Amino acid sequence: MSDLTATPLTVKFPHRSRRGLLLGLSLPQLVLVSCALALLLVTVMSTGLLGVIALTPLWAAITALVVVRRHGRSLVDWAPIVLRFAQRQRTGQSLWLARPVTRPRQDGTLHLPGTAASLRVVTPGDSANGAAAVHDPHHQTLTAVARVSSRAFALLDPATQHHNVTGWGRALAGIARTGHVTTVQVLERTVPDSGDTLTRYWSRQGQSQTPVAGQVYSELVAAAGPAAAPHEAYLAISLNLKAAKRLISQAGGGLPGAFTVLQQTTASIAQAARSAGLTVTGWLTAREITAVVRTAYDPTALSNLQQWSASGRAEADPAAAGPVVQVEEYDRLATDSARHATYWVEDWPRTETSAGFLHGLMFTAGVRRSLSLIYTPQELDSAMRDVQRTKAAIVADANERARRGQVDAEADSVEYADVKVRERQLIAGHADVALTGLLTVSAATDAALDAACAQIETAAVTAQVDLRRLLFQQPDAFTLGALPLARTAL
Repeated sequence: MSDLTATPLTVKFPHRSRRGLLLGLSLPQLVLVSCALALLLVTVMSTGLLGVIALTPLWAAITALVVVRRHGRSLVDWAPIVLRFAQRQRTGQSLWLARPVTRPRQDGTLHLPGTAASLRVVTPGDSANGAAAVHDPHHQTLTAVARVSSRAFALLDPATQHHNVTGWGRALAGIARTGHVTTVQVLERTVPDSGDTLTRYWSRQGQSQTPVAGQVYSELVAAAGPAAAPHEAYLAISLNLKAAKRLISQAGGGLPGAFTVLQQTTASIAQAARSAGLTVTGWLTAREITAVVRTAYDPTALSNLQQWSASGRAEADPAAAGPVVQVEEYDRLATDSARHATYWVEDWPRTETSAGFLHGLMFTAGVRRSLSLIYTPQELDSAMRDVQRTKAAIVADANERARRGQVDAEADSVEYADVKVRERQLIAGHADVALTGLLTVSAATDAALDAACAQIETAAVTAQVDLRRLLFQQPDAFTLGALPLARTAL
């Protein structure tokens, strides 16, 4: 028996750096400290020691802003986030209402709130299967969305798990080397199901007239339908139109040329995904993309969208993609029929753990959630510069502590070892990909949302994943984590 068959696959993630720009201080902290030192110098020169003493409350406030930390950030780092939230509250931007269109708007516009307001779905005229993409005119990206499926990872043997994991790594490496793919997003979510799909299947294939068994199955279908929570998985690929400008020009230029390049990219990605055990069941049409977005804001709309669709799959008009109402609170977001809370995966497992460590989060009973893994390819030169900056910062901080007579920090040794591993991998030719995890929990009421969040936080501890709720920035976090738009992470 081979080692792959006998030994379960384990994974470990590198230490996430919390190092600042200088002496562990972030940019806002450095700016505030610099201003405080300049003010101190001016005060000493103009009014002397008495002036410095008179400003003691100010020095105490500055010290608190720099030193005191809440939820992983210093108070001065929280300041711009909280101020923007307060500005939205003061100007009424925390409440978004869908309004009747009174003037002509570009066809395909998704009518989403916030920073996604300009997104629109476009379909090339020569598309044989109607596959569409989401165009972002501000960030100059074109995003295709595919529906994917796979066998249950936890039920696979270790050899197959190892093959799938390494296959996905090779797929990401190939994507990163293209140079024109800006973001890859894998979205796995649970959705409510009214039981229509199950009922339709039973009505076509079942034999309800069978004595005893037919009645039992009919009752089971009727009872299980409303409680079902099917899982859906999507793969979104975002093409950087600026980086792919030469290829687009060779393909004819404009959006038609961009679609040609995108189709070539998605075809190669679909082929690479097969080696990771993923099956691309189809690239979504404009109405299917709209339905995925719509049901993220309004989960209860899914059954109606399926009933109205001739294909049985949820479809919707792009003009109805956004919510009817959206209300922002500091720790949650309220939309049509649901309440949402989005978490950031601050730390992944830092010790050896099973490759299926997310199983507990993804299959928490009774919780509706969306898990997004957002991969951002890094250029080799940029990644090497980042490695050198991190190494220099670690060494400089260590020298400064030695000069002050302070003991070494073991966290620095671990981080330095991780950086060295990353540098060796880059030198060996491996691609560099930044990973961001976002988890959105949804429920019908605030009480149900609080209960679901408690379950998810407990499951995260078991999975060795550190979750941090994104306070004062829930709308943007929801757009990034719950919608398959492959947008740039926070």
